[in-house]
Amino acid sequence: MAAGAPQPHAERPPEPGRCAYFVARKKRFCRMVPALGRRFCGEHGQQEKENDRKRIPCPLDPKHTVYEDQLQKHLKKCNSREKPKPVYFVQDINAGLKDVAEIPEKQVTLSSLSKEEIENLIIKLKKATNGLELDLKEQILSHKALHEALNDPKNGESAFKHLKQQASILGNMEKLHLLGPGRCFIEFGAGRGKLSHWVDVALQDVEDIQFLLVERATTRFKVDGKHKKRDSVFERLQVDIQHLCLNKVPSLEKKRLPVVGIGKHLCGAATDLALRCLVESYATCCEGENEEPAAKRPKNDKTEMAAKSSADNERNKEDVKPVAGIVIALCCHHKCDWTHYVGREFFQSVGLGPIEFHYFQRMSSWATCGMRETVTSTSEESEDHANNTEEHDQPYSKTESGFDTLQGLPIEERKEIGALCKLLIDHGRIKYLQQRGYRATLQYYTESAVSLENVLLTAKPYLFSSVTPEYTSA
Repeated sequence: MAAGAPQPHAERPPEPGRCAYFVARKKRFCRMVPALGRRFCGEHGQQEKENDRKRIPCPLDPKHTVYEDQLQKHLKKCNSREKPKPVYFVQDINAGLKDVAEIPEKQVTLSSLSKEEIENLIIKLKKATNGLELDLKEQILSHKALHEALNDPKNGESAFKHLKQQASILGNMEKLHLLGPGRCFIEFGAGRGKLSHWVDVALQDVEDIQFLLVERATTRFKVDGKHKKRDSVFERLQVDIQHLCLNKVPSLEKKRLPVVGIGKHLCGAATDLALRCLVESYATCCEGENEEPAAKRPKNDKTEMAAKSSADNERNKEDVKPVAGIVIALCCHHKCDWTHYVGREFFQSVGLGPIEFHYFQRMSSWATCGMRETVTSTSEESEDHANNTEEHDQPYSKTESGFDTLQGLPIEERKEIGALCKLLIDHGRIKYLQQRGYRATLQYYTESAVSLENVLLTAKPYLFSSVTPEYTSA
């Protein structure tokens, strides 16, 4: 019997005038004296009441429970309750256009397709990727800000892998000249905010920088509190990227610093939402605000000189784009969504649509997980693998990935097909950015042994809108 449980059938009854609560750990009744007319002392009377109370799942979030008699009180303070919307919340501003007629009502699972249907999809995939640069350039860099942490023996293998990725992301940012003063770094899917933390460490001697950490969930063990530097400002925006309007963030609206969008393993559709948030919702609006009516023709030399000076200033303003750059480590293509996908125009240009996208985004998981040699490994090996992989490298469902249909397909070929699906989806993102005046590239930023999701998307605006962008893979 658990310690602290009532023991009505104990061999010896409680002493007269003593608490009737049996303490199992001590194998005797409590010796405290209860109040007049009561069987239990103050402490154990409350415990007995707790044992009789019933816990139920919280209706707002069934992941936690609450005492039934305290439900109404709990609902008023539960973290999952609907809170007042912040000023920067605009419903579905980054969701993309939803054409209901374009999306089939019921999607057929990949596992339910015949072998011939799978083969036809693979033929379409190879045709669509024909001509794309398949071998991405390696840009595995590092940064001095993480040198000490990378050489700290106290960091375990998992921490070391994350540090190597963060160091390479910072190295790529430095190469693109995105680490500097007068910047607002927006980390999408920030979690604990580790990437922003290292950017701040790298810029410890730089003035006029700001950090916005976007995360829809309540996060524990945040590293924001470690930043005691007066010059850098950290602000958390607890909102889904789908509804984030950067133009209405008060601190950003006030300072109007050029924005650098960053993210480490921004899952699936979240990448598309972040790109649309930066490139469409924010940049387009800012450029529209900066447009002014043409000045009248000057009448004398002085006004002509003033007009020329004004034109030079305007030209300099144009060079400072609202979005200075984008650096996002991609992952979880199987979580992409046609509704939010920014590369729909590209997909349609190569003869593909929502149905093919539906299957390709599921087939993309073949590149990183599931149907590998681990299927036949021992339970001990599988457990070791599960402990060493990071959260974005988790195995995908055999049913959803079409395992039964592809029993005869070699593992290496499945990986190759999965990688092609990822490349095709990412190429649509590159095309989207290029059409909006950005020089966008894809590169490997870390070894596959460190992370199977090792592709980094970077983008910087062209200085002159007259330049016609071309696709580059690195």
